[in-house]
Amino acid sequence: MLTLAAGVAACGDDEESGGSAASGGGGGGKVGLITKTETNPFFVKMKEGAQSKASELGLDVQSFAGKKDGDNESQVAAIESLIGAGAKGILLTPNNSSAIVPSVDKARQAGLLVIALDTQLEPADAADATFATDNYKAGLLIGQWAKAKFEKDGKEAKIAMLDLNPEGVSVDVQRDQGFLEGFGIDVGDKTQIGDEEDSRIVGHDVTDGAEEGGRTAMENLLQKDSGVNLVYTINEPAAAGAYEALKAAGVDKDVTIVSVDGGCPGVENVKKGVIGATSQQYPLKMAEMGVQAVSNFAKDGKKPQAPAGEEFIDTGVTLITDNPMEGVDSKDTKFGLDNCWG
Repeated sequence: MLTLAAGVAACGDDEESGGSAASGGGGGGKVGLITKTETNPFFVKMKEGAQSKASELGLDVQSFAGKKDGDNESQVAAIESLIGAGAKGILLTPNNSSAIVPSVDKARQAGLLVIALDTQLEPADAADATFATDNYKAGLLIGQWAKAKFEKDGKEAKIAMLDLNPEGVSVDVQRDQGFLEGFGIDVGDKTQIGDEEDSRIVGHDVTDGAEEGGRTAMENLLQKDSGVNLVYTINEPAAAGAYEALKAAGVDKDVTIVSVDGGCPGVENVKKGVIGATSQQYPLKMAEMGVQAVSNFAKDGKKPQAPAGEEFIDTGVTLITDNPMEGVDSKDTKFGLDNCWG
């Protein structure tokens, strides 16, 4: 996956995009926001951040979303719509990091600034800039925490990996393999999911980043090995579903779950002990920075630049847990709830 201001008018379902479109009245030019879905709280908060900043800067936001995670077709249609509407720029969380690139190229050739939010394009320089969580670091932090916990408890891990979807978009790969490296498992060239050869990994399954998907994936992996005791999840909705499957199997007390997001429901689950640790990211900040970049571009043609040697502009990540481990930087759930979203 991750407040918008007054003056937002819902326009209903957008026939071209296949997702919903909404606009806000600023009058100083249009900026498009295209998210993976419209229901995930991460993207709801992102939309709020974009609209709030746009209202401040006198811009109109037109927002679109895919029907579900992985829906590239709706995002392609949304880009076409925004080009036709004369938008100054587009903020995009791609459902397919590579398949969307031809449409992004078309938008940039038409003079629009295209900013990727949260998820890099493949290649990363297909967008003018990226504002994102360091997803590899987010995975690394929960991996390091889990490694320290299992070493402290003197336990050998049997790991279930609950990923996003079969396409393996960049955010999916980066979090997955950051976790594995944090846990001390070599993942080779870090370009694909499922290439690891390590006896501690029971297997991978996909969740579509949803609670139902998390439940089904966890059930599948428990059938493969009922001794699973460590579960990595791509996000907190998937973690919630995984917990329900573990609870139904009567093994929830024996399993540690780690995740990424830092949404309010997820942090509450850390506080309750459902999730052991999560990496918190900041979608509102991503969207605010993206809208500011489009505003600057519309005024003077300047594009945001990542630091030298980096492919994206880092919007921050914090490990949240009430069970801190020595040598792993973290904040408690009070901090997490003060800074959560959704």
